[in-house]
Amino acid sequence: MEVILSIKNKKIKIKGNEITIVKSNQEDYISITDIAKYKNLEATGLVISHWLSTKYTIEFMGFWEKMHNPDFNVTEFSNIKNSSGSNGFILSSKNWINKTNAIGIISKAGRYGGTYAHKDIAFEFASWISAEFKLYIIKEFQRLKEEEQKQLGWDIRRNLTKINYQIHTDAVKKNLIPKNLSKKQISFVYASEADVLNVALFGKTAKQWRDANPTEKGNIRDYANVGQLVCLSNLENLNAVFINEGYKQSQRLEKLNQIAIQQMKILVQNHSVKMLKDSSASAGQADKNGGGDE
Repeated sequence: MEVILSIKNKKIKIKGNEITIVKSNQEDYISITDIAKYKNLEATGLVISHWLSTKYTIEFMGFWEKMHNPDFNVTEFSNIKNSSGSNGFILSSKNWINKTNAIGIISKAGRYGGTYAHKDIAFEFASWISAEFKLYIIKEFQRLKEEEQKQLGWDIRRNLTKINYQIHTDAVKKNLIPKNLSKKQISFVYASEADVLNVALFGKTAKQWRDANPTEKGNIRDYANVGQLVCLSNLENLNAVFINEGYKQSQRLEKLNQIAIQQMKILVQNHSVKMLKDSSASAGQADKNGGGDE
């Protein structure tokens, strides 16, 4: 089984120690090199080797590989297991990987170098380092996973808005765009309809927002909260209906503004939306700032 280590990573901080988490084959791998620094900052490889060399660790690693790795070399594992406990026995992560074709531990050189272990194994290693440290790692890891879920929810809401906007722009093309318009004219119609929604909900056009916020990245909708995104999604559908029914733009803007006011009053009072509000704000900020820690 080929192990592919993603360079896109995240970090958690435990008692002043940064611990890197990466994705490998869609699984979370935690830097046990970073964890080992808690015990010995200068000799992390030695710390890891001492842990790997214990009979209990070898048995645990063997069971894990048998459960998750069809290419695990059971014969070599048995040889290593039989040798463990003897005088002078030392097992490094590279020897373990090379001899058994293990995937639970990954050794990488370079910028993102170090020894990484699947989260199941990393938690076991952390327990050997310090029970207290292990509990902190589990807590912070769970918090990270919760943040990722919030980010996923934000992305889903943004995608829903984009899908509804496609429905909305299809209605514009069918009912407002005469034949043989230039691309520039077509673009102007779309932009005008987008600004109908912007003005109805935000009170300003996209250009007015950009002029007022020259240093901000993205657009006005990227800075919307959950309630505004829900409302915007509804307004896009309603605007498509109003276009099909033949309402003039000025009539639609007035109707959409009143609907936006009514819906935002309800959404602001909605407890479930309030709970999502903070998480979407932090997720949206993370999305604008980008990722890619070292």
